[in-house]
Amino acid sequence: MTKRPFSKGDHVRWNSEAGHVSGTIIRVVTSQIQFKGYTVHASEDEPQYEIQSDTTEHIAMHKGSALRRLAHTA
Repeated sequence: MTKRPFSKGDHVRWNSEAGHVSGTIIRVVTSQIQFKGYTVHASEDEPQYEIQSDTTEHIAMHKGSALRRLAHTA
């Protein structure tokens, strides 16, 4: 079993057309699914992550390679 680099609840940042965006992972996807009309090719070895933006209600799906973990702030 491969250790996933990210987990549900992790605070992450990614690059979008509008610049850097941050949000919280709300689901780890490990099998092929449909998302917003697209097929997400996720697997146990290469999971993808459903993330809710910190600033909007927008939900995005990203590969782990596109994400950077943000430090927890107290």
